[in-house]
Amino acid sequence: MSKLKWIDLPPLWLLLFLALAWVQATRMPLAPIDHPVTDMLAGMLIGGGLLMMAVAVVQMRQHHTTFVPHKHASFLVTNGVFSYSRNPIYLGDAMVLLGCVLHWSAWPSLVLVPLFMWVITDRFIHEEESWLKEDFGPEFEQWSRKTRRWL
Repeated sequence: MSKLKWIDLPPLWLLLFLALAWVQATRMPLAPIDHPVTDMLAGMLIGGGLLMMAVAVVQMRQHHTTFVPHKHASFLVTNGVFSYSRNPIYLGDAMVLLGCVLHWSAWPSLVLVPLFMWVITDRFIHEEESWLKEDFGPEFEQWSRKTRRWL
């Protein structure tokens, strides 16, 4: 794997988008909302996202397959959290980003969530799905027909 591929990792993209949202929230705040419902929703999104990522990694490790981007999987995991989303780790990342945007009242940064999802889809998911289709054929096709890419 090239050095550039080691730098091009989803957690680094998530950190970049989190930094952008934080800068917007602190340098250009707009109508901050300090309400228990918003805080609860933000906490549920952040906690749920982290939990989803952890469960997905555990499932992949149980099946002795990689969770590292830019590598071929040795097993197609389709149960557990993978029965709700083909990309639960990336979905968890998006949930964490959305939760932080809400927690920081960074309303203009809400646009970063779909932008983050587009970047992840373009830079990682398309390549991974191509490999899964190539490596697992009909099994991947069947799973992708019944399980959405994100949620």
